[in-house]
Amino acid sequence: MILAGDVGGTKVHLALYDFAGGRLHAIRDRKFPAHQFSSLEEIVNRFLTGDEDTPATNRADIVAACFGCPGPVRDGRLKLTNLPWVLDVRDLSRSLSIQHVFLINDLEANGYGIPELAPEMIYTLHEGNPEATGHQGLVSAGTGLGQALLIWDGKRHNPIPSEGGHCDFAARSNREIAMLEYLRSTLKGRVSFERVVSGLGIQNVYRFLREVEKLDEPQWLRDRMAAEDPNAVIGECAEDGSSSICFETMKTFASAYGAEAGNLALKVLATGGIYLGGGIAPKRLKTMKNGFFMQAFLDKGRMSPLLQAIPVRIILDETCALLGAAAYAEARAAEVAGFSERAKSLGQA
Repeated sequence: MILAGDVGGTKVHLALYDFAGGRLHAIRDRKFPAHQFSSLEEIVNRFLTGDEDTPATNRADIVAACFGCPGPVRDGRLKLTNLPWVLDVRDLSRSLSIQHVFLINDLEANGYGIPELAPEMIYTLHEGNPEATGHQGLVSAGTGLGQALLIWDGKRHNPIPSEGGHCDFAARSNREIAMLEYLRSTLKGRVSFERVVSGLGIQNVYRFLREVEKLDEPQWLRDRMAAEDPNAVIGECAEDGSSSICFETMKTFASAYGAEAGNLALKVLATGGIYLGGGIAPKRLKTMKNGFFMQAFLDKGRMSPLLQAIPVRIILDETCALLGAAAYAEARAAEVAGFSERAKSLGQA
């Protein structure tokens, strides 16, 4: 078995996998609220111990584990951005009694997960040239804004982690210029793309439209925002047409998202395509399809014909990072141990 984890600022998603016919097969998975636990080890131990409905997992059956985490991993060690945890593969291996433990960037995990996805788990937003090969890019707006480069070596795409979401926000319109000034004031300085293109960014855009452009926020909307998840309310009311401020918020968000996805496409020369991961795009397909994202993506002056040929695809499967972490764990453990669980499932071991 392979243990995989997708570690985020708000939740930790764990899963156990084995292989069938060379493909990853999920045994079971569970999500945990991260802030209710003092460490990743505590969460993993809870998961493996089981409960009244799930039997305990025999740790001797786990050949490897990998956790995809936000932030840069250096020498097998990572300090999480939004949690007071420091992770080290040596400590994790010892405390969890699992011989092969790996830490990789969460977008790197997503990159490894893309080849594991079923075709129906990818939505094509822009066809481009579907026959083209070459480098790809991955941009994921969720709690934050993750990015990765998927470098083509002639046989496969090799994920390279990036912290590109923390690059400076580039305003492109009068509204975005005014919003940049507003955010520079409220944030007391520098503004990154993540401050606009993320879950937090959606709320920043909403506050700007309410406080600077003075768009109307009716009482019923104010009440819903206070009682429910604000991002869910904004997205829902934008797509059902019940609120103009919500529509303008998601329009501005989608446009900035498209512009930054286009920026990454230029930087990596992503002739093989751009993938959109994270939790926002698959939940807000109507917003992503309304034209504002693609208009900004293609708006690159003399480079627009190049962008026109680049496919843009949305990852619909929320377990993509888990699949990637599992695939990475199996491949790395096979390199060390000389035995492949995936090959065994194909009768090749």
